[in-house]
Amino acid sequence: MKVAYWPGCVSRGFTPELHGSMERVAPLLDIELVTLDRASCCGAGVIAEHNQELADTLNARTFALAQEEISKGASMMMNICSTCQGAQGECQERLDANTPYRDHVNETLSAEGLTYEKGITNKHFLWMLVEEIGLDVVKSKVVRPLTNLRVGPFYGCYIVRPTDRLGIDADHPRDTYLQLLIEALGGDVVDYAGQYKCCGFPIITMNKQNSLRQAGRHLGDAMDAEADTLVTPCPLCHLNLDLQQPLAAGVVGRPLNMPVLHLPQLLGLALGLSPKELGMNKHVVKPSSVIDWTTSVIGAAA
Repeated sequence: MKVAYWPGCVSRGFTPELHGSMERVAPLLDIELVTLDRASCCGAGVIAEHNQELADTLNARTFALAQEEISKGASMMMNICSTCQGAQGECQERLDANTPYRDHVNETLSAEGLTYEKGITNKHFLWMLVEEIGLDVVKSKVVRPLTNLRVGPFYGCYIVRPTDRLGIDADHPRDTYLQLLIEALGGDVVDYAGQYKCCGFPIITMNKQNSLRQAGRHLGDAMDAEADTLVTPCPLCHLNLDLQQPLAAGVVGRPLNMPVLHLPQLLGLALGLSPKELGMNKHVVKPSSVIDWTTSVIGAAA
C-alpha cells in the first residue's frame, strides 16, 4: 500500500524516534511511504487562534500536495500525529462545506500551482492499521508477542473528539482501536482513568502547573493500575507524558516512572525490531519495564 505520508513537524523535531520508527515499521507492513517533505505544520490550533484563514490555507496546501501523490498511485494521505488528525480534520470540514471559501483558499495556492479538491481521505496510522491493513494481518506478522506486557492506551484529545468529525460510530469504533491493537500484538490492555483525557500539553505555555498536574495524574493512575507502559498515537502527548514526567512528579507529589511509547515503537517491538532501531534510547523515562535496558540499548550502543 502506497500512502502520501505526513509525519508532522513534531515527529521530525522534538520526537525524531517517532518518525524513525515509522520508517522502519512501514516496510514490515508492506506500506510505501511517500513523504510530503514540502508540507507545513498543521498549526495545531495555535495558528488558527490568530488567523483561521492562514491555518486553513497551510492545511489545504498539504492536502493538495497529498492529492498530487494520490494522482500518481498513492491510496490516501496518512499521518502519525493525533493532533494533526484533529486539526486537519477540522480544517477539511470547513473547506469541504464552503465552496466559495475553498475557491478563495485555492486562489492563494495557485501561486504554487496547487489546488485542493474536496474530499481527500486522511487517516491516522492507527486507523489505517485497523481499517485498511486489518488486525488479522498485523497479528500474522508478529514475531515477538508482547506476552504479559501490561499496556495502557493513551489517546489524548484530538483523536477521540468530536466523534462526528472523527467518524467514530458503531461501524468505526476508533476510540477502541488502541486496545484492539494491543491485544493483536499479544499484550494485556490496562484500563485506567486518564486514557481518554487531555495530557495537558495545550496549556503548558499558559499554565504550566496545571499542565504538569494533568500529566502527573494520568501517569499516576496508570501506575496504580499496574501498567508496565503507556502507548500513545500523539507526539505532543508523548512530550508532556515523557519529557515533562520528572517535573510532573514534583507537582503531584509522588514518584513517577512510567515509560511512554510511540505507537510505531510498540508495534515495531512486536514485529521484531530492536529497541535501538526504534529509538527507545531517546526517551527521558527509560523503558526498563518493557525491555532489558542494559543489554537491549546501552549494550548495543556500546
